[in-house]
Amino acid sequence: MIRVLLVDDHAVMRAGFRTILEAAGDITVVGEAATGREAVAAASVVRPDVICMDVQMPDMDGLEATRLIVADPGVAAGVIVVTTFDRDDYLFSALQSGASGFLLKNAGSDELVAAVRVVAAGDALLAPEVTRRVIERFAGGSVPSAVTTVDSRWAPADALTDREAEVLRLLAQARSNAEIAQELFIGEATVKTHVSNVLQKLGARDRVHAAVLAHLHGLT
Repeated sequence: MIRVLLVDDHAVMRAGFRTILEAAGDITVVGEAATGREAVAAASVVRPDVICMDVQMPDMDGLEATRLIVADPGVAAGVIVVTTFDRDDYLFSALQSGASGFLLKNAGSDELVAAVRVVAAGDALLAPEVTRRVIERFAGGSVPSAVTTVDSRWAPADALTDREAEVLRLLAQARSNAEIAQELFIGEATVKTHVSNVLQKLGARDRVHAAVLAHLHGLT
């Protein structure tokens, strides 16, 4: 079972998410929190696999809570930032804080369930169109300086093999594993291995951050 912590200051929203997720059969909600501060405390107690995190909350917002949770070595949860607002500042702040995904509250039930499963599996959630927005802004130099400062600490890709560099180039184009496999004429399992190696060597949290890194260092 995938263990989920729900964080939102509206009880009705938490109840709706709980109903949707637990109906999936392989997901269980192990805790709820109404503020960012409560979320930080709950994450270390209930040890979820995934946290669905609202942004605008009293006491501490979801972005700061995400930063603290991701920085805690005792918590291994992936964080999905779930917000009503499709705003680039929220998107980039979520990535800077260490979130593994970004989802709008008007997403369908199937999208929410799929997002939780994707993040629980250790992958990133951003849809291709959102990923392209991230990449385009990095490539165009219009990214907030705080984000650039954080991401520029990643090491260059000198340690990558030729095949891993090819995989990274395709990641930077927001390609899925299936699309990469088709492009390189290899199996999806092999792609997953290459992606894992790329993330480890670059010190990137997920494929979205690896794609951003590729653009920052001109590896595309």
